[in-house]
Amino acid sequence: MAGPSPRPIVLSKTQRCILEGLVRRRHCLQAIALRARVILAAAAGLDNSQIAQRLGCHRELARRWRRRFAEAQPAWEANGGDWEESVWTEKIAELLEDRERSGAPAKFTAEQLCQIVALACAKRPEECGRPVTHWTARELADEATQRGIVVSISPRHVGRFLKDGGPAAASGAVLDQQPGPGGESAGVCATVGGAYAAAPALAAQGVHTIRVDEKTDIQAIERDAPALPRRPGLVEKQELNYDRHGTLCMTANLDVASGKIVTPTLGPTRGEADFASPIAPTVATDPAGTWLVICDQLNTHMSQTLVCLVAMWCGLVVDLGVKGKSGILKSRPTRRAFLEDPTHGIGFLYTPRHASWMNQIEIWFAILSRRALKRGSFASLEELHERLLAFVDYFNRTMAKPFRWTYKGRPLTL
Repeated sequence: MAGPSPRPIVLSKTQRCILEGLVRRRHCLQAIALRARVILAAAAGLDNSQIAQRLGCHRELARRWRRRFAEAQPAWEANGGDWEESVWTEKIAELLEDRERSGAPAKFTAEQLCQIVALACAKRPEECGRPVTHWTARELADEATQRGIVVSISPRHVGRFLKDGGPAAASGAVLDQQPGPGGESAGVCATVGGAYAAAPALAAQGVHTIRVDEKTDIQAIERDAPALPRRPGLVEKQELNYDRHGTLCMTANLDVASGKIVTPTLGPTRGEADFASPIAPTVATDPAGTWLVICDQLNTHMSQTLVCLVAMWCGLVVDLGVKGKSGILKSRPTRRAFLEDPTHGIGFLYTPRHASWMNQIEIWFAILSRRALKRGSFASLEELHERLLAFVDYFNRTMAKPFRWTYKGRPLTL
């Protein structure tokens, strides 16, 4: 007796074009391309056995992806289904991806791994009573056990973690940096990650979460000759020689909940006034709201200028003291404690040192470099300034969306 007929698949013209594009794409994962072929074959009227025979896959695979696509279509139609092609591309790509799997439980917590990274980066072996020039995985494992960071950990596990997910623990540039005042809290990474994850819910309550940082040395490079355009079989060719017309520093605010860049500024320097200046107009967009500003521990991010501005914005009538002598302004630790005060309407959260994977705006800076700078030619600083601001506006209108934050306690390589 014949079984039930397979679910019919009806594709719109846009859906068919996107699926066929995935099949033809040179750098598409083979698993994704196979799933696209299954759906196209199902839309052509083939049953699951015929699809499996034609594509050389298991019949269960054909049944699974036919079912997933058929189950997704009613939801798409309920939402109108008249999206632009870019939205359809995103929806279909998301459907064809593997679903998240729980996997085996982690043997070590995020705090333990971050403490091992801090040990590798901020402590020299000589400071721990070890007369050697650099850390090895075996010595790090032994030191972490002696300090009570973990009960036990194998050298191979330490080495694999530092190689695959951690920073370059043997890099002199990293080891030369000193740990922050009083050491880093083991839970800071979890706190920052939680702030990113909670940003959409907080935004609905009037709490704005922004990530602020600078991109320095953006060069205004003018090529000596225009690029030769692409032709069939040939890539675009760029002139190697160029003239430099100076550099700019961009200070940008990433709205974590929306993915948009808010009130960026461009200038020749990145001093404490340059950092504080873009925050002021950002806060002015919602003076009655609450603001959480996430940034790194650069000294200009804990400056006298910033403390005075926060006190003014929050209407605080307090004696700030004198920089280097007394009061809140006396030192970096006192200024940081004031800026981190959760009772203020504007609070700061500082990421740990050696934790660049916690910096969401670096993802956006990478997009800026690829899309607006990599192949650019700028005749002057003024032209570079205009085109950077134009790209920010274009990005906010067409590409901005919250970054999918997948940090689960283990540092990510960037």
